[in-house]
Amino acid sequence: MKRLLGSLLLLLAAATAQASPGAHGPNGEHLDGPATAKVDGLARLPDGSVQVPVPAQRRMGLLTRFVALTDAPAALQLPGRVVVDPNAGGRVQTVQGGRIEPGPRGLPVAGQRVRRGEVLAYVRFHGEPFAKANQQAALAELHANRTVAAQRVQRLRSLEGSVPRKDIEAAEAELASLVARERDVGASLQAREALTAPVDGVIASTNALAGQVVEPRDVLFEVVDPSHVLVEASTADPAIVPRITGARLQEQGDVKLALAGAGRVLRDGLLPLTFHAQVAGRNAVLPLAVGQTVGVIVTLDTQLKGFVLPASAVVRNPANEAIVWIKSGAERYIPQPVAFRPLDSTSVVVTQGLGEANRVVVQGAALIAQIR
Repeated sequence: MKRLLGSLLLLLAAATAQASPGAHGPNGEHLDGPATAKVDGLARLPDGSVQVPVPAQRRMGLLTRFVALTDAPAALQLPGRVVVDPNAGGRVQTVQGGRIEPGPRGLPVAGQRVRRGEVLAYVRFHGEPFAKANQQAALAELHANRTVAAQRVQRLRSLEGSVPRKDIEAAEAELASLVARERDVGASLQAREALTAPVDGVIASTNALAGQVVEPRDVLFEVVDPSHVLVEASTADPAIVPRITGARLQEQGDVKLALAGAGRVLRDGLLPLTFHAQVAGRNAVLPLAVGQTVGVIVTLDTQLKGFVLPASAVVRNPANEAIVWIKSGAERYIPQPVAFRPLDSTSVVVTQGLGEANRVVVQGAALIAQIR
């Protein structure tokens, strides 16, 4: 009788372990079957589940949570990149080309703060030898004509009263014209172009060295305001534009995005969306660099049903499927394939694969996935 009672107790304990709560699929089916082998310590079982002893769970910092079906705003993840705000950045280019000369503060370096209108460098113009010889010949001719005109004005002034006043004034006007022309032609032989900062900001990139010879329209400096940049995302579905209610960066959760507008011309089959990047704090600096690729999560005006989980709860199995780990029993964890959508920079909503009252690993899922 005692032996029969003991056998019944063992069967009851095994049934309780197999039917533990928190291991149900989306249709209420049991996900956990009987263990196929008995092992000690950390191990992946033949059925794909993982055994994690309680001391190892503490060392790994595993946390689980019961999840419930809820309504969450629909969201999409779009590829994006950081671009220059045309009203808070600009390029410094040379118009005529020549040789680089340092400005009053020397040549600027990347990261240096500059003010609008500040001279960053000079470009000394160098013409062809033949053109330069013609300029020098014209300057010599103007110098000679100016000397003759000055002598004529002096002679007419000495005869003032015996010559008409209009002749003296005409000679003085001709002398003034020759002086101005000689000054302009002389200045052109030593002409240099001042390169100034188009906006207040910092030097984002520089491509200028002292003595460097540059061509017209070469970009020598880029100036940006680090507190005002744009994020350009792209989508293949123009219909989502009027449905966007908010946006955030996937990598930087504290950076908010405000939709500035959407293009009306497809670029490589995609519609560009432009967002203003904002961060809390008056003097806060955006942790972004121009050209950086980012993930943009846009929130839509529709709701969907699912299970909201931290983004770290969803990991990949060896087949590159998205899975979550469900706790079944004291030391057993079962992988469950799921379909999910991003909710914000730190959360996702699982739309398929989970059932209610599952005890899901919300911290340390990546460590469980590494157990072999």
